[in-house]
Amino acid sequence: VQLQASGGGLVQAGGSLRLSCAASGATLRTYSVGWFRQAPGKEREFVAVIRGNGGSTHYAARVEGRFTISKDNAKNTVYLEMSSLKPEDTAVYFCAGSRTLILSSIRDHRQYSYWGQGTQVTVSS
Repeated sequence: VQLQASGGGLVQAGGSLRLSCAASGATLRTYSVGWFRQAPGKEREFVAVIRGNGGSTHYAARVEGRFTISKDNAKNTVYLEMSSLKPEDTAVYFCAGSRTLILSSIRDHRQYSYWGQGTQVTVSS
């Protein structure tokens, strides 16, 4: 499967953005798809995941209640709705897919085999 992330941009603190992760080459129905982010000088950080074959969602504590991950099977696309954005949310955001993700490993970027290119999100104060 090939993944393509889009939707990043510049937004003021308190604003909203919607990121998209469009898939080709395979259906996302059986894939778990996660979002990670990486700020300059920092490690890649788990943001959220929607698991395949059930659709359960899980979030990092620092985004819970502000971000929502969802999947549109008809469009073969996963979305990350981000609201109440903060300057500390500034980062390059990546989507990633896995067919074998287990619950205990959802935050480990090494468990995801398929990665899209990043999309920059900048939140100004």
